[in-house]
Amino acid sequence: MILGKILESKRDEVAALPAPPARKASPPLPVLDILRRSHAQPLRLISEVKFKSPSAGNLSLVLNAGQRASAYAEAGAQMVSVLCDTPFFGGSFNDLALAKSELSMKRVPVLAKEFVIDERQLDHAYAYGADAVLLVVRIVDSETLRRLHTHALHIGLTPLVEVASELEITAALDLGARFIGINARDLDTLAIDMERAARLLDRVPEGVVAAHLSGVKTADGVAKLAATKIDAALVGEILMREDDPGLLLREFVKRCVRPNSSVR
Repeated sequence: MILGKILESKRDEVAALPAPPARKASPPLPVLDILRRSHAQPLRLISEVKFKSPSAGNLSLVLNAGQRASAYAEAGAQMVSVLCDTPFFGGSFNDLALAKSELSMKRVPVLAKEFVIDERQLDHAYAYGADAVLLVVRIVDSETLRRLHTHALHIGLTPLVEVASELEITAALDLGARFIGINARDLDTLAIDMERAARLLDRVPEGVVAAHLSGVKTADGVAKLAATKIDAALVGEILMREDDPGLLLREFVKRCVRPNSSVR
């Protein structure tokens, strides 16, 4: 399974991590305040920088991480996600730093999207400018998840706790997670199941910021999510196929308005 290969590679990578540099970016932004939406407000879009993936292969390299992050922000993205894994996704912590540098004058937070299994990865995400960091429930035991979640909060990062099953969302809620990402993609099979994602969304309590992860490929898909209670949705591969993603992202942003409401 691809997830097992990623984690095997990640364990070797973490063992070789040097001490992180000092953070040069401004303090982390208040991610939950930025992404939380009221009933009348539009869906927030999280646009992703991902140069390749096990399922999609190689994606556009015309823009570097900083240039792409800037293009996303100009087109209306409310957050930028940056893949930090090199072997499988073609990313790095340097890409994270490039994105943060380009967004330094904008109120657009950066998510470090990484397969986090150790606090050292959190320290590097912070050092390279992250505002938030992904924690995947499936890849660690409950004790490690709680330790990582606590450490992320301690250093000022907002943890996005990713779930893909009933057991995983229970673990996230038991943890006290305030930002939950519902992955429509099964990390073992890479299959997309939007109905399962919708069922998990029903379990997210009031006050917890919820993001839909994976499977958003069309403007109609964005509109369907905008009609739900979800706060944000990640749009990745479809934008990464575009050398100039601004036009397509603007079309998606137009469909973020909840039916029977107006953008404020």
